[in-house]
Amino acid sequence: MDGAIADFNESIEINPSYAPAYNNRGLARKEKGDIDGAIADFSKAIEIDPRNAVAYYNRGLTRQDKGDFEGAITDYNKAIEIDPGEADFYYNRGVLRQDKNDLDGAIADYSRAVEINPRLAFVYNNRGNIWKDKGNLDSAINDYNKVIEIDPQATKAYFNRGIALLRQGKDAEAQRDFDQFLILDPSNKPALDKKIAEVKRERVVQR
Repeated sequence: MDGAIADFNESIEINPSYAPAYNNRGLARKEKGDIDGAIADFSKAIEIDPRNAVAYYNRGLTRQDKGDFEGAITDYNKAIEIDPGEADFYYNRGVLRQDKNDLDGAIADYSRAVEINPRLAFVYNNRGNIWKDKGNLDSAINDYNKVIEIDPQATKAYFNRGIALLRQGKDAEAQRDFDQFLILDPSNKPALDKKIAEVKRERVVQR
């Protein structure tokens, strides 16, 4: 990593107005753990090229790592304004919104991400989890179905879909998902058993 940074330093020395060199050095610094140095480099890239959506996005990711969530949202917003066709921009803003409990905002971002790239299984899984938490089990199951269609080895999707089906009282369908989950991840049987017991207790209380 130090070698890469040295190479970018040389590029910047040769051409101090070359924005990609600052962006790339920022990525190298971020990977090395130099968060403030990375942010400074992304900011310099933006100063040189204010339409550099990737630099805004990278600075947003780095600010998020630092705990500057408002700064990260601002950068994601700007990246999307410049390049509204990049799925990753929406996905990462959605993750941040979900973490901040802006669930409707997160759903909107995840929906836009999969509209741009319908093969992003992990985005469907995240959106499904929000639907499940909001009590919209049909929408959650539809999203988990999509995850499994894209990636039949998606362990968490079988777990999540099984729990949603169990909450709907579809015990036999849920058990098929739990069986598949345990085939893929047998070490997590205690966690599965605990969650099943929790959902069954919830069903008793709701009667």
